Amino acid sequence: MRIVYMGTPEFAVKPLAKLISHHEVALVVTKPDAAAGRGKKVISSPVKLFAQENHLRVITPLKFNEEVYREILAVKPEVIVVAAYGKLLPREILNIPPYGCLNIHASLLPFYRGAAPIERCLMAGEKETGITIMYMDEGLDTGDIALQEKVAINQEITGGELREILAEIGADLIIEALKRLREGGLPRVPQDHQLATYAPPLKKEDEIIHWADSAEKIRNQIRALNPVPGAYTVFRGKKIKIWKAKVGEFSGKKPGEIIFADRKNGFLVATGERGLQILELQPEGGKKMSWESFLNGYRPLVGETFEC
Repeated sequence: MRIVYMGTPEFAVKPLAKLISHHEVALVVTKPDAAAGRGKKVISSPVKLFAQENHLRVITPLKFNEEVYREILAVKPEVIVVAAYGKLLPREILNIPPYGCLNIHASLLPFYRGAAPIERCLMAGEKETGITIMYMDEGLDTGDIALQEKVAINQEITGGELREILAEIGADLIIEALKRLREGGLPRVPQDHQLATYAPPLKKEDEIIHWADSAEKIRNQIRALNPVPGAYTVFRGKKIKIWKAKVGEFSGKKPGEIIFADRKNGFLVATGERGLQILELQPEGGKKMSWESFLNGYRPLVGETFEC
């Protein structure tokens, strides 16, 4: 089929890679280059970089206007495929392809509609997620469901690891969806909007560890935000990102207070419920390190506290 593909982050690269081996991708639409990192270096989206490497025509509109509409219309797509593009499509764009627009969404809709379904489902401690191929409409992930594939969530998996798994599944599932679409056998099941939950974009405050929360909630926050953007606390006036932790058995101390900090007992911090065993962390301006290395270098004391 002749396709216009819309996507931006790394999650959207694998489906695009799969599509170009099965179909004609006539145009790739992605977000404009943006400044990122400490140096505010201008970088291109992962989808743009992949498209350029594979000699695909790519455009990076700031917004949908008449010029963008004409560019998409000119390539005469049979279908538009979207994966984490980052913007809602207006009706004029949705109405261009005769087969409609399909979205690859990283949740089991109607659950976790929105921009951050992977992080939000991990933060909530969900045991299951998946990929939904959805017919797009003007709403936020409100269109009819075409296909779904469930994935059990390993309780140690990080956001980055789950993203890789779901991207691979999404790539395979969109190929199946397009095959059925062309043959006229792709299902169309309306969502139960009363069951809908939302996954709003991550904010800076989502990165802050609140030690009054339970150890399980904090552990889920840490793994959900690994590797980007990371969850952090403050120790001796400086930020420390915690990359890996597990729930310990201790309780009864002030949240954030260091209970143990030695090789025999480990590195245990009190929370609002039980303790949190710190396994891997990264001091501000430093590299990731094991808890043993942190103890050797910083010598944290029992009774010292991590701040919110």
